[in-house]
Amino acid sequence: MTFGIIGNLNKPVIKKVASSLFTYLIDKKIKFFIHEELGKWYMGQDISPKIEESVITPDVVLPEKCDIIIALGGDGTMLSAARLGGSSGVPILGVNLGKLGFLAEVSIEELSQCLDDVISKKYYVEDRMALSASIHGDNQSYFALNDVVIDKGSSSRIIDMEIYVNDEYLVTFTADGIIISTPTGSTAYSLACGGPIITPNSNVIEINPIAPHNLSARPVIIPHDSNVKVVIRESSKPVHITSDGQIEKFYPAPVEFSVKRASHTVRLIKRKERNYYNLLRMKLMWGKDVRISNHG
Repeated sequence: MTFGIIGNLNKPVIKKVASSLFTYLIDKKIKFFIHEELGKWYMGQDISPKIEESVITPDVVLPEKCDIIIALGGDGTMLSAARLGGSSGVPILGVNLGKLGFLAEVSIEELSQCLDDVISKKYYVEDRMALSASIHGDNQSYFALNDVVIDKGSSSRIIDMEIYVNDEYLVTFTADGIIISTPTGSTAYSLACGGPIITPNSNVIEINPIAPHNLSARPVIIPHDSNVKVVIRESSKPVHITSDGQIEKFYPAPVEFSVKRASHTVRLIKRKERNYYNLLRMKLMWGKDVRISNHG
């Protein structure tokens, strides 16, 4: 088994976690490769264990060299790993160095035990649906595990967005923007905008307006094999599209966006003793009285 490792250098604890992980893998005589950015940074630190320069690998070839990608960070690092893995099908194991984190599977304290289980093949792989967005007249496409967001960008004015599902007119939302989300992304930006929580194995796509002008506007759930078309005919400033909050571009109106299920899934490593409902209860603190504080 060979691991590929990426990490978020902005996390203060990354140095300690990377050192512990590399020590573990070297002691176990397990082969690993390190993403170029993380590897070069690590070699510049005065910490042990020392690593060979030969294990540092550019991102374009990292998925080809490993059986599993370990992502050290938070959900943002997991989303980057999802794009990095692309259509390779390499499973991703997330290690949460942040706070909330719905995608990262293990905490820092659980990492060694989880790796023992992975090496012993005591885990399963969960396939997560992703989205692909394209723009009429532009060759660029956007891949998203969580969501594709189309909004008014820097304009102070709301925009009118005509929504079509499989070329059938659905509605015109007058709003700040729209979120087109996978079930995985339902606990991200869409949740903050009043959208429902959707279990990851649900075969659906969610359409959720952002701050709609009409209070009757509500999220809509459609089948996973639907093609969503968003047409914006007028806007005072260029319209903004982002995928997973990380890749973005501006387009002048009129503009037509098309969003559909991606041709490949993202594969996440999961532990057998955990399930999604446990995760929801823990991350959202369900069942806890939030009125009680240490100051009260």
